Amino acid sequence: MPQTARQTRTPDTSPGQGYISALPPEGALPGFPRRLCLLGGTGSIGASALSVVENNPERFVVAALAGARNLALLAEQAARFRPARLGVLTAQGADALAGMLPAGYRPDIVHGPEGYASLAADADSDVVVSAIVGAAGLLPTLAAVQAGKIVALANKESLVLAGNLIRQACRDSGAVILPVDSEHNALFQALGGPGLPELPHVASLVLTASGGPFRDKSAAFLQTVTREQALHHPNWSMGPKISVDSATLMNKGLEVIEACRLFGLPPQRVEVVVHPQSIVHSLARYHDGSLLAHLGPPDMRLAIAYCLGYPGRIPLDLAPVDLVALGSLTFEAPRHDDFPCLSLARHSLTLGAWGPVALNAANEEAVDLFLADRIAFLDIPRLVEFALNAPAGVYADDLDAILEIDRATRHRVRERAGGSAHRG
Repeated sequence: MPQTARQTRTPDTSPGQGYISALPPEGALPGFPRRLCLLGGTGSIGASALSVVENNPERFVVAALAGARNLALLAEQAARFRPARLGVLTAQGADALAGMLPAGYRPDIVHGPEGYASLAADADSDVVVSAIVGAAGLLPTLAAVQAGKIVALANKESLVLAGNLIRQACRDSGAVILPVDSEHNALFQALGGPGLPELPHVASLVLTASGGPFRDKSAAFLQTVTREQALHHPNWSMGPKISVDSATLMNKGLEVIEACRLFGLPPQRVEVVVHPQSIVHSLARYHDGSLLAHLGPPDMRLAIAYCLGYPGRIPLDLAPVDLVALGSLTFEAPRHDDFPCLSLARHSLTLGAWGPVALNAANEEAVDLFLADRIAFLDIPRLVEFALNAPAGVYADDLDAILEIDRATRHRVRERAGGSAHRG
């Protein structure tokens, strides 16, 4: 039912105290080889995860693997790892994929959100790697948590949209969430790992941002940004959506919300600094003035391997950080006026639980429009701001309400873009 404006604008500060899920003692974690369900296998995170698996065959087995539309790559991965179950986006895709697999290999192939959710909850997997991009990752992530899985979470949108629901589901099922995002993985380690015993002593969390490809570009230049320029990240190899989010700093805004959900802290205790070298992945600021940082090369295999092998560490064949060759590490404040998405993400948290849902939906639609060359780069924050100024209509207090806000926001943004978004 529609709520009053006063009700829908209740500040959404902290969804609870402490880390989102309890961590079991080491002896309660599955031994090796661990059986993995990998959702989003054809994306950049999925490819990195499979690289870790391939180099550690004695530690991991791929029990289930899901992609979306890149059937050729999914078929190649499936032929290499031979999971018993596969997932794709559509029924037509499932039929096509079946015809692309080697003779004699006949896995169970499911499709759509329900199919992904069934893979996530399957008892044959010990660890679920949730790496589907965007809001599409919510339902399978929630299914994995409700099934009590260990979830290596790369889908930050699940927590942005439904942090309260996931927190409660973790309490009910005993599920464990291990953060794959490099910043939150760094914080997890800097805060003490098992049980996060240091959290009560933390003054704030400091998320580092590379600044993206336009960190030092002028406001005038931002008026002319092309799709190809936005996709060219200086440090990280990522998919199109996350690359654009990095360029607008929306990725860091979503990570602020994710940090609040994961660690149970209010947004005023989550800082952002720009760190162009991407060597310091994040820091924890303690009450005594100490800063504990996690440093490492800008390679997602570092965080992925930590989650898959938790609580141990898996050796990786990565070039070590050469501090002498690097010479210096620099930090600077974000340019909020030129990159307003970071401020918009913080603002969404003041609107009530619907705010981050609308923020994410508007951003996903705007990024899709930009990648299709239908709007300009700076139209992305304009459309997000438009969505946050619209009345919420319903509480985002259950899954149906969250999905309705997501649907309605996307519709408003598409209509707005068709009528008033502009190039240049």
